[in-house]
Amino acid sequence: MNKRDDWENGGFGIYIHWPFCQAKCPYCDFNSHVSQSIDQSRWKHAYLSEIDRLATECGGRVLKSVFFGGGTPSLMDGELVNAIIARILQHWPAANDLEITLEANPTSAEASRFKQYHEAGVSRLSMGIQALNDADLKALGRLHSAEEALRAFDIARGIFPRVSFDLIYARQHQSLENWRTELRRALSLGLDHLSAYQLTIEEGTAFGARAKIGKLDGLPTEDLAVDMYDVTQELCDSAGLPAYEVSNHASDLAQSRHNLVYWRYGDYLGIGPGAHGRLTLGGVKYATATPLSPNLWLDQVNRTGSGETAREEISSYDQAVEALMMGLRLSEGVSLARIKNLSNIAVNLEKLNEFKDLGLIDLNGDRLSCTASGRPVLNGVLRGLLA
Repeated sequence: MNKRDDWENGGFGIYIHWPFCQAKCPYCDFNSHVSQSIDQSRWKHAYLSEIDRLATECGGRVLKSVFFGGGTPSLMDGELVNAIIARILQHWPAANDLEITLEANPTSAEASRFKQYHEAGVSRLSMGIQALNDADLKALGRLHSAEEALRAFDIARGIFPRVSFDLIYARQHQSLENWRTELRRALSLGLDHLSAYQLTIEEGTAFGARAKIGKLDGLPTEDLAVDMYDVTQELCDSAGLPAYEVSNHASDLAQSRHNLVYWRYGDYLGIGPGAHGRLTLGGVKYATATPLSPNLWLDQVNRTGSGETAREEISSYDQAVEALMMGLRLSEGVSLARIKNLSNIAVNLEKLNEFKDLGLIDLNGDRLSCTASGRPVLNGVLRGLLA
């Protein structure tokens, strides 16, 4: 494939960022904001304006996925979601397996909107359940109970063709056996996709501030967190949900098509405050970004007709590095010929052979992938290969 068309290896998707939440979770470092009053008609005008603007540059590409992320997109009015999807489909032809995902919180108020989202065209709901016991949900700042989450999950399964949910492990005071029991309970629900993320303490979050002054007790040791990761792989494999990415597990054909666009290093539009994108135009790949502030983004769209900040051209070398970094997150790995085609970059053969002997990577013909043992130390593998 010609270098100028490399993005087609991953396909094309659109990400819509809704920046509002009912409350800010103490572990969250995403671009999310709490607001008492939201003029959704004004947001509709801005989203549609951005969709129209970007369509003038890359309209007509076959669209693999649309993803409504946040924030909490399940706070969006059904009419707003419908208008966005309808406008997108005016500009881009849909792939036969087009997937439209919306992230949702499992509170009763938000579950009442599920039918509206499905009627608007949403085919997959990604639910932020995070824990299946009330004490931990409260500690994580979640506004739903475990019972409410499971009830919302049942409602969603009766409406959407596909429903996924997220869990967080390595939480405060969580034992290995507690996580094993909780994960078994989740898998008994008949999931086809599960995202399991280790709790990380990020700067700029409430948890980060507490940890800095020694007020965040009960966090697991590094060894215990690794054991929890291993249990996750073991139980998900046994349930028919192997890891297709470092933190994501799915049955056959149930992988998140939108996230695969990212990991296969395709092109995607980022629309909304704080949304990032990758867009290839005329053989040049650009990184796109937008202002973090919701009001600033909204005002900029209305005032200038564009919600983007200045685009940055991505060098051939950086494209190759990004494609390698993203591709090695996947169990399917990445083509070394593709990496070389992007930048004539060659991985460190000495390190490659060393990691192969250690059982951290596989090389099957042209395809390089991390093994199950290599994924937990992926960052170190990458550093070595690029040395």
